[in-house]
Amino acid sequence: MDHQSDLSVLCSMRNVCQRFNNIVDSYDRYQALTTLDLQPNQIGDVRAQYLADALQHNTTLTTLRLTYNQIGNVGAQHLADGLRHNTTLTTLNLRNNQLGNLGAQYLADALQYNTALTTLDLYYNQIGDVGAQHLADALRHNTTLITLNLENNRIGALGTQHLADALQYHRTLTALNLKDNEMGAIGAQHLAGGLRHNTALTTLDLGLNRIGNVGAQHLADALHHNTALTTLDLYYNQIGDVGAQHLADELRHNTTLTTLNLNHNQIEAVGAQHLVDGLRHNATLTTLHLEYNRMGDVVAQHLGDILRHNTTLSTLDLGSNQIGDVGAQHLADGLRHNTVLSIFSLPIQYLYLYVFHLDTHYTKSPK
Repeated sequence: MDHQSDLSVLCSMRNVCQRFNNIVDSYDRYQALTTLDLQPNQIGDVRAQYLADALQHNTTLTTLRLTYNQIGNVGAQHLADGLRHNTTLTTLNLRNNQLGNLGAQYLADALQYNTALTTLDLYYNQIGDVGAQHLADALRHNTTLITLNLENNRIGALGTQHLADALQYHRTLTALNLKDNEMGAIGAQHLAGGLRHNTALTTLDLGLNRIGNVGAQHLADALHHNTALTTLDLYYNQIGDVGAQHLADELRHNTTLTTLNLNHNQIEAVGAQHLVDGLRHNATLTTLHLEYNRMGDVVAQHLGDILRHNTTLSTLDLGSNQIGDVGAQHLADGLRHNTVLSIFSLPIQYLYLYVFHLDTHYTKSPK
């Protein structure tokens, strides 16, 4: 048995006969196996069944990674059967498979009975609105799941609405990734409704969802009532100046958000100025990403003035913001008086303008 792979020990060598099961169960390497990484192995639906059978009996495995394994809805059904009886697996990674909405339904049904799984990664599985609805129904009953990744799953406004409704009741999920779906402004509105009443979610990734300025407004309104969210990622959402203004207005009052990502959002000088004004009154935000917008020199000057007195912001990303020599000089002047900011990003051609002003404890990471 020493020459067999972990997969063989866990799956192929069980259920030959009861006596051999006893031998495998008492084998040292089998008893010590806590993490199994099978990405990518073209496991498919048939061999997924072997894994599922093993999950029903295994009491040591806590992490199972099955990325890129051509597992469809049939394989998902087998794995779901295994999860119903398993009491030790805490992390299941099924990224880049072919589960579809039916596979999502099987897993959702299992989540209503499973009391161990805390992290479920379903990135790029084409579960769509129907699959999202099944998972949302499961969240209403599940009390252990902490992290759910649904990135790139063709989830639109309807699927987002189901998830948002579930968030109003779910009290354990702390991280939800909905990046690169199709929620739009309407989906963002639904999600905002869920956030108003949720008290558990701390991290929300909504990048690449085309929520626009209307969606940003709904989320900003939700933040006014939400007291749990600390990280909000709105990368590449076309929120523009109007959306930036809504978020900036909320920054004046919010006391929980610590990280905000607004990279690639078509924010011009007007919107950037609103954000700078919001920072003037905010005492909790520690990380702000504004890369690939169009702030310009004038707003950079005002931001430099803010940096003189801000005592909370530790990471600021301003790469590719049409900031020239004048704006960079103002930022450098602000940094001279700032003792908190440790990660600061500007285009490399302006590094020489502020590098001599930074104390040795600053981490310089220009882009």
